[in-house]
Amino acid sequence: MERLEADYVIVGAGSAGCVIANRLSADPDVSVVVLEAGPADRNPWIHIPVGYFKTMHNPTVDWCYKTEPDPGLNGRAIDWPRGKVLGGSSSLNGLLYVRGQRQDYDRWAQMGNRGWSWEEVLPLFKRSENQERGADEFHGTEGELSVSNMRLQRPICDAWVAAAMAAGYPFNPDYNGETQEGVGYFQLTARKGRRCSSAVAFLNPARKRPNLKIITGALVKKIEIENGRATGVSYLANGKADALVTCRREVIVSSGTINSPQLLMLSGIGDGDRLKANGIDVVHHAPDVGRNLQDHLQARLVFKCNEPTLNDEVRSLFNQARIALKYAMFRAGPMAMAASLATGFMRTGDHVETPDIQFHVQPWSADSPGAGVHPFSAFTMSVCQLRPESRGEIVLNGPDPRTYPKIFAHYLSAETDRRTIVEGVKIARRIARHAPLNSKIAEEFRPSADLAMDDYEGTLDWARNHSVSIYHPTGTCRMGQDERAVVDERLRVRGVSGLRVADCSIMPEIVSGNTNAPAIMIGEKCSDLVREDNRRIA
Repeated sequence: MERLEADYVIVGAGSAGCVIANRLSADPDVSVVVLEAGPADRNPWIHIPVGYFKTMHNPTVDWCYKTEPDPGLNGRAIDWPRGKVLGGSSSLNGLLYVRGQRQDYDRWAQMGNRGWSWEEVLPLFKRSENQERGADEFHGTEGELSVSNMRLQRPICDAWVAAAMAAGYPFNPDYNGETQEGVGYFQLTARKGRRCSSAVAFLNPARKRPNLKIITGALVKKIEIENGRATGVSYLANGKADALVTCRREVIVSSGTINSPQLLMLSGIGDGDRLKANGIDVVHHAPDVGRNLQDHLQARLVFKCNEPTLNDEVRSLFNQARIALKYAMFRAGPMAMAASLATGFMRTGDHVETPDIQFHVQPWSADSPGAGVHPFSAFTMSVCQLRPESRGEIVLNGPDPRTYPKIFAHYLSAETDRRTIVEGVKIARRIARHAPLNSKIAEEFRPSADLAMDDYEGTLDWARNHSVSIYHPTGTCRMGQDERAVVDERLRVRGVSGLRVADCSIMPEIVSGNTNAPAIMIGEKCSDLVREDNRRIA
């Protein structure tokens, strides 16, 4: 058996893990080992912004998870892409940089998680950021993560923004600034037309440090725990040989909302009865490991157009060659495009104080990323509920780490969620009927115009049949002060010393927006906490 030793072992080189590896290894007096189940990020499509069309659902870099059939979706099982590569899901995602609302983090702090208020996490967002727009009260320019403006404009998206403003929604040039509410254009984790994943931003600059070792193809089997303390991890090297890394200080699990609770359960930390049923010895009874699962569910409305959209641009081989040439020469054009161009954060009514729905507007349409565009001119208006009340869970499916756990999303199980998604679809359809967008729409394709605007049950049934994940799972290793919380406010796993979790699984409640930026912030926060606690010990 191969054996290594380090001060810190980080399980998972994803959005948060890469940050932690960079920050901890900056101290030359400590050693850090990073274990990543996937390969190095050498696939060229990873680094081309539009490459998510090629990497999502590609099992070499995507875990290719799928939910269990969901009653809330009329029995459908849906895809849950997750990055299995250096950079994790930041190497596969749509490049959209969204922090959420200040109220999200103040709410975390009000729940007893000291140190997580907006005023306390804003400096961490700024520390990571190299904002193309320049530094100000809300943005930084000294960080490693490049955040840039759109390099692509399309008339249909400009028309959507104008129509939303005509419908009464204000223009907001910076949803990551003073307030989130309003419509505008996405900010991207991109640098000069190239994806800036967490691996590119944080891991690459640290690679040559002699005290940092990065191991790919390392599927961690379990956390080794002796006398209530994490002492290392055992893993499969390239799916075959057993290997072990022992740690002198801490194990930090940064494997994501699915893999982190799975690993804790494989290591004997979880619901005792369920662990025993899976043939696993109970190290610490923690019944909420895997529970509190939340995700953003998106309803994707498609409108046929009477003028060309990106669907038309990419259909011919000649146009594809022209697009590729433009990207090769200028790092511009459709290949430099994020998953969405325009966005809007809106309230479904006066009963909410802050936006509770978000729009993702795309100048193309398809059944799913990687499926190819529709054979007609069209654009997509996706709407999701920002703060779902429905809760799902990750359930262990045996003691073998290679066996995927079961994902029970429980979408639309809460009445608030059902009302919100119906109202979101109605708002989308209302915007489509305002100028100048209405003159560009030839047909309401999905849902069709036959669905009456005020048909609640019909709209809900359409949403159940067509909505999909927008890939923001969170919450399965919940942070909190109560006894059932999996980690405390310092991200320490309750009941086991020398062990932390740092990724979106620790969110007590999902943030009001895309989750990559908050995941990177969590990595920054964890780094600070680890260094503070270990200075006290020293």
